Amino acid sequence: MLAHCNVTYEMIYTDKHPRPNSFMRFILALVVKPMVVSEKPYKKNIKTAPQFIIAGKRDFEIEKKRLIDYLIQTQELGETHFHLKESHSFGPLTKTEWSNLCYKHLDHHLSQFGV
Repeated sequence: MLAHCNVTYEMIYTDKHPRPNSFMRFILALVVKPMVVSEKPYKKNIKTAPQFIIAGKRDFEIEKKRLIDYLIQTQELGETHFHLKESHSFGPLTKTEWSNLCYKHLDHHLSQFGV
C-alpha cells in the first residue's frame, strides 16, 4: 500500500512513469479529474490505474521512508509551488486541487488500514 501511495508523488517529482498522450490526458481530465481533485472522498473499490498496481514485494521501511520524504518535500515546497503546476495526467491544477489530490488518495488508503 505504501508503494502504491508513493506513485502519486513519483508522478509529481520524477519521470519514472510515462505521461499519457494528449488524447488520453484530455479523456482523463474530462472523466477522472473531477473525481480526483474534488473534496468528495473516493468511493470504495474504485478501479486502480495500471501505473498504481504494484507487482512484487516491497520493503515496508523503505516505502515508508520514501512516503515520509515525499510528504516533507511537498510541505516544504508549499502551496504556492503547486498553484497551476502541470499535473502528470490532468493539466494545470490549482493549489486546492493539488491538495485534494494528494490528501484524498493517502487518506483513502490510511483509512482502509485503520491508520
